[in-house]
Amino acid sequence: MSNWFKNDTTFLFIGDSITDCGRRGAEAPLGAGYVRAFTELATGRHPELSIRWLNKGIGGNKVSDLRERWRDDVLFHRPDRLSIKIGINDLHTHLRGGADGVSPERFEELYNEILTMTREELGEIPIILLTPFYISTERSSSTTLRGSVLDLLPTYIATVSAMSEKYDTQLVQLHDMFQRHLQFRDADTFCPEPVHPNHTGHTLMAQALFDELT
Repeated sequence: MSNWFKNDTTFLFIGDSITDCGRRGAEAPLGAGYVRAFTELATGRHPELSIRWLNKGIGGNKVSDLRERWRDDVLFHRPDRLSIKIGINDLHTHLRGGADGVSPERFEELYNEILTMTREELGEIPIILLTPFYISTERSSSTTLRGSVLDLLPTYIATVSAMSEKYDTQLVQLHDMFQRHLQFRDADTFCPEPVHPNHTGHTLMAQALFDELT
């Protein structure tokens, strides 16, 4: 059995709207996205296990928001397993040039802070990082907004990859996964716009996460 699935453990997910996915409203407590789909896959594979699933995603969040609420929403619960999915709002706010923007340098700094806090207080718990993604076939060299996002996105993805290596976590390269699927189907199959996946997109995310952990 995978080390990720153990009896009497707490598995916590945190991130932005893609993780949230209605978990604070009608779709409480796990949301209607990849988090719930993942827990259903895990329950189907391991019906004998009692696992406490927590979703702490909040729509619109950046890594700076995660840092602000890290003690209350993560460390307080002392999870045994942790999944982090963040980055696309950081990139978008930086591109817009607003005061709330999170530059690539600040993204790296704050991501490093939350992982340092986690290791210091929770020890070597298993952690998995999910990269930001953008479901589009636009060329990064174009002058459109989508092109600008795709031009900058690899910098944020590289930071997540570097954090995974530094803190010995597992990693799911979601952008690469979606780009592979876009070779065979149009973007609307997975997403009504490039940021927020539909049911199919969330299902692919859940399966990628589950495959990485099994």
